[in-house]
Order: sequence, then C-alpha cells, then structure tokens
Amino acid sequence: MKKNLLIILTIFAMAFSLLAGCSSDTASTSADGKVEIEFWYGLGGKLGEGVEQAIKEFNESQDEIKVIGVAQGEYDETVQKFQAAVAAKKVPGAVLLQNDPMHAFAQKGVLAPMDSFIDKDSDFNKDDFVDAFFGQGTIDGKQYAIPMYGTTQVMYYRKDIFEKHGISPDSLKTWESVAEIAKTIKEKENIYGWEPMYGPDNLIDAALSKGAKYLSEDGKEVMIDSPEWIETWEFFRKAIHEDKTMAIHHGGQGWEYWYKTIDDVMQGNAAGYTGSSGDQGDLDFSLVAAHPQPGWESHDAAPHAGAMVASIPAMATEAEQEAAFKWLKFFSSAEKTAEWSINTGYIPVRKSAKEVAAYKEFAETNPQISVPLQQAEIATPPFVDPTGGKIYDALEKAADKVEIEGKSAAEALKEAKKEAQRELDKVTRGK
Repeated sequence: MKKNLLIILTIFAMAFSLLAGCSSDTASTSADGKVEIEFWYGLGGKLGEGVEQAIKEFNESQDEIKVIGVAQGEYDETVQKFQAAVAAKKVPGAVLLQNDPMHAFAQKGVLAPMDSFIDKDSDFNKDDFVDAFFGQGTIDGKQYAIPMYGTTQVMYYRKDIFEKHGISPDSLKTWESVAEIAKTIKEKENIYGWEPMYGPDNLIDAALSKGAKYLSEDGKEVMIDSPEWIETWEFFRKAIHEDKTMAIHHGGQGWEYWYKTIDDVMQGNAAGYTGSSGDQGDLDFSLVAAHPQPGWESHDAAPHAGAMVASIPAMATEAEQEAAFKWLKFFSSAEKTAEWSINTGYIPVRKSAKEVAAYKEFAETNPQISVPLQQAEIATPPFVDPTGGKIYDALEKAADKVEIEGKSAAEALKEAKKEAQRELDKVTRGK
C-alpha cells in the first residue's frame, strides 16, 4: 500500500507543482452567511463518530464558520481523493494526513504554511504541544501541519506473573533487565518472557534508544549497519532463536500476527509484549499493566512516536484557510485532545491535557492511559526518508531475516545498508 501511494504521489507531482498556489478568490459560504469548509478524514466507526461529535460542538461554539465532515474509508483513500481534488481545483478546507504524504504534499507546494495564523493567535501556545508531534509538521522552518492525535509503542506486562516471581516493574527500564526477566520467566514458568511485535518497528525503536542514527550528519551515508544497530538487532535475534526466551508471531491475514501476540499474553503464554498505545481498548487491565519502552544501561529510551496531522491546502481561499485553522485549533485544544484520548486510547497532543480534570480523573483509575503520553514526551519524531520509503523497505527485509530466519543481524543489516545506500545515492546525486 505504501509503495502504491508513492507511485501515485509521483504521478501527480508535476500537476501539483503547476496547480499549487492557484487559489480561488471567493470562499464558500453557507445559507446563513458562514464560511463553509469541508474537513476530510479517513476514520470510521467510533473514531468517525468522535470526529463528527467534535465538528458539531465546534459549529455550535461560534457563528462564523461551518465545518462539514467528509469521511473516507481509510487514510490512503483520503490521500487519493485529495490528489484528485487538487487536480480539479476543488479542495477541502483541511485534511487529515499521515506523515509521509503530508511531507510530499508540502514539498510540492500543495499545503499552506500556518505560521501567519499561529503568530497572530496569542492563545495557540505551540510550546504546549508534545515536541515530537508538533515538530512533525515543521518543514524548512515552516509549519505545514498540526498534530491531531499521537501513537507510539509501549510495553504491556502480566501483573500476576511479575508479582509471583517478585519482579518489579522498574526492571523494565533497560533492555538488559528485560532480557533477565525473560530468562527468569522462561526457566520458572516455561513460557515466553517477552514478545516483540513482528516487523522492523520494535527493532528500530530499540536501536534508536541505543543511540543509533538512520543517516550521517551530512545526510549522504546510510548508517543502519553501525554497531548500535547491529548490537540491538542481534540482541533480539539471540533471544528469539538461541535462548528462546522471546518469540515472534508473523504472517496470517491482516493483523492476525498482532492479535496472536496479544492473545499469548492475555492467555498466559507470555509475560509481556511490545504493542501500540491503540491496543489499550483490546486489553484487560485487571491482568496487564503498561510501561514505557526501556533504554539501555548506557542510553535513555528514545523510541519513535508519531502523530496523525491535519493540513490546510494552499489552494483554499484566505478566508477558508483562516476558518480551517480555527477548526484545527479547536480539535487540538487541551480539552478536546484529552477527551479524544480517553475515548480512543490515542495519545493527546498537548502536554496540558494531563491537567484537564476529566483526563486526570480517568487516569486515576486507568493509569495505563498516561504511559504513551509519558513516552511521547521523550520520543524520537518520525524519520523522513529522503528516498521515499526505500530505506524503510530495506530495514523491513532485514527484520524478516533476523526475526523469522534467524540470520545474523550484522549480515542482514549490511545487506540492507547496501540496498538503502544505492537508493540514497540516486537522491543525493540529483541535488
């Protein structure tokens, strides 16, 4: 799906560069004279209902703007329809996007910088946003997106198994200690001590926490075969294939491997796993608890945290852009982002959400909700791949070799480096 998206972006790139900035002069207005804008988003079910409820509250909160929510089936469908809208010169007022397409659109001039709106709004307080989330929308010093909600991967562990063997949750603060926990539980319970989630993301998070970098300082060399990467990935290979204290579920239809991992923990076949903040709705917290990802004995934790962001098309009129900014400010306010987090499990995008009375009250009886936010505040922002995803593709192949085949991390990552460097060279030679 990601590759298809990149192809589509490439096809439309030329059209975007020609069309960007060609805004109409007249804003859409409703029958009662309000500036009328559409907000496009790829969410359904309860999430979609939550967006529509927020839109209703915004529309009732003032009498100058009317937002109309337009739901698509998923995030990528929103991207495809937005591309068509730009080509047809009929864009929404604001659109919810993932990180990669947002960057692609911004670099082609399709999105409007929001700096002028932010600078003249003394109530906006951009410093209150979680840094990793707000920085995601900053490109070349300009703000092209505002975070709407965040996600990251945290640790979930069985409270009863830990208590039975006198294991303190504080032992989850380093990966070295996690390895010892996994060994103890394997010996005493004959179950897996830990289950990383299949795919490169958990391995990448742990490598970043050891000080690993994707690229050299000048951006010309891929660094994914550095000692920090190799030592980290080899740590997991050994635990899975030699010590057998950890296990990986993979394959199956869709998210099958994900739910098999969760089931192992909930059914007592493993003592814990690393999963999404969004898993919280599927977990029984009378059995499990959440904990931030570990660092290493010589490094603090620095896993990725990312956000879904919303942008304003450059083609929208000035009045529509201003209306869209007010709507996005409303949705990302401390009160609304706290409410969204309580209802969905996603991370609030503002630090002050922790002080919202409803959030504080919910967190007192559901402490797991605070863990992803706690982690996000020290997290590494998403990697913007200059090759359009080819470096990540190489890491994905290497993760399969390490996690499934048991191939040495050094060998798998050096092969990945060779492939990724070849793709990066194509990009840097063109500059």
